[in-house]
Amino acid sequence: MTIRAVLIAGPTASGKSALAMALARRFGGTVINADSMQVYRDLRVLSARPSAAEEASVPHRLYGHVDGAENYSAMRYAAEIGPLLGELAQSASLPVLVGGSGLYFKALTEGLSDMPPVPEALRAEFRERVAGLETQALHEELSQRDPEMAARLRTSDRLRIMRALEIVLATGRSLASFQGARRPGPLSGLPLLRLFVMPEREALRARIDQRFEAMMAGGALEEVAALRARRLDPLLPVMRAHGVPGLIAHLDGDCSLKEAVARGQADTRAYAKRQVTWFRHQMQGWEAVAPEDALALALARLGG
Repeated sequence: MTIRAVLIAGPTASGKSALAMALARRFGGTVINADSMQVYRDLRVLSARPSAAEEASVPHRLYGHVDGAENYSAMRYAAEIGPLLGELAQSASLPVLVGGSGLYFKALTEGLSDMPPVPEALRAEFRERVAGLETQALHEELSQRDPEMAARLRTSDRLRIMRALEIVLATGRSLASFQGARRPGPLSGLPLLRLFVMPEREALRARIDQRFEAMMAGGALEEVAALRARRLDPLLPVMRAHGVPGLIAHLDGDCSLKEAVARGQADTRAYAKRQVTWFRHQMQGWEAVAPEDALALALARLGG
């Protein structure tokens, strides 16, 4: 059975992108982003997006094509990638999808809940109203409007509480009522090679810290300074990217650069741990592989 696409997931700094590029070169493929931060053009350095030279060496798609002022989502990703996969099928280019966003991969292989869009005017009005409210107060409002979702969410989970409130305000229905209905993903039912690149724990922690330092040397602070100057909504995904809040705090004079870097490294290590947990519980049918073994395993599976 011919493999129709290669999916490469794994925690941040695990070496996924290098593997994806090697396979794309070998098989005449196209590297497709599956990382929620690498879609933003504002964050090439801090999201570890492929360099301009790397993007020029093999075809890359869905990288840096979204403005930071936009609230990009897994639903929008699924809508964009369907036509792209059709285009690549016509040109016989092997799709090599790579990234650390588990929800994006679920959108590809299992589909997403058929969630209605929230009108931007309603979202803006709602966020202006609640900007100064404590998260506990938002949870209490959700308990009144949508007790089912309030019971499911932690009282401290501000972003998910706000999402649930936006849905009930926009539709009059609980977010839970939309979560059962799924549209099939664009890769549902197809023969796929699914690899989860998993370094040894201590090695991964060291790689994360070293890469963050390399980002700082590569202009991460200047990148965040430009982002800060735009005065975007702090709840936008781009403003919550790992490293951004701490570096903005430094630029605001609230902490030293050393403290900001340590915060960014710690946030990234915590995120990597969550990525591994997601893989173990949510990504059935994926094969875990050490970085040093990944290329040989992929070549064997692909017959190359």
